[in-house]
Amino acid sequence: MYKELRRYLREVFRRLAEQKESRIEEGHLMPDHVHMMIAIPPKYAVLQVIGYIKGKSAIHLARVYGERKRNFVGQHFWARGFFVSTVGREEVIREYIRRQEEEDNRLDQMGLW
Repeated sequence: MYKELRRYLREVFRRLAEQKESRIEEGHLMPDHVHMMIAIPPKYAVLQVIGYIKGKSAIHLARVYGERKRNFVGQHFWARGFFVSTVGREEVIREYIRRQEEEDNRLDQMGLW
């Protein structure tokens, strides 16, 4: 299901960002977490855009993939936090996101010993 969901979520996140006039510059979906670099215009607060994307995507996933076609009140899809950086660190963040799958696989292998 992860591979199907991964392709599907990419488009969901892109559309939600566009609704707040934002753009996903870089992203990587892992089985248990997501990394995204999002360009957000100054007229929006970062918390407003991130909260919108997290909230709407969780509701959407509950409706599409949940057993019942309703909002799952009291259940959590997303963790509470997120990381924010302003301009000037784009390339470092892009590289970090691009290497996440490789790094997670390396750490999983280390955990076997």
